[in-house]
Amino acid sequence: MTDQELIEEALKAREKAYAPYSHHKVGAALLTKEGKLYLGCNIENAAYGPTNCAERTAFFNAVYEGEREFSAIAVVGGMEDAPELPICAPCGVCRQVMMEFCDPKTFRVVLGTNRPEKFEVLTLEQMLPLGFGPKALN
Repeated sequence: MTDQELIEEALKAREKAYAPYSHHKVGAALLTKEGKLYLGCNIENAAYGPTNCAERTAFFNAVYEGEREFSAIAVVGGMEDAPELPICAPCGVCRQVMMEFCDPKTFRVVLGTNRPEKFEVLTLEQMLPLGFGPKALN
């Protein structure tokens, strides 16, 4: 799957976001090493604390299905009525969840927009240098 195809899937997932408070809708498309795709959207809550990000929704869906090896995630987000979406990076909590399941040196984070020519690709290690993961407990 190309980066642009992954971004397109994240854009579709974004359409399902439940964001009545912030109106900031996010979609994520998570790709397993075997090529299977899991989508997620942000799901807000009036108490804010129980809100779940799109990236974690995708990861939790995949883990529930038994997946444990991932190669990439695309994230697209911005205000619901914005004609042009900005680059939207995962929050710290989502980066920590990625650290739990992904090799930071090889896991790719594709930060997309609704413009095909505007996106960035980083490794998890670039986004979370010195990240704390399962290997730190060995």
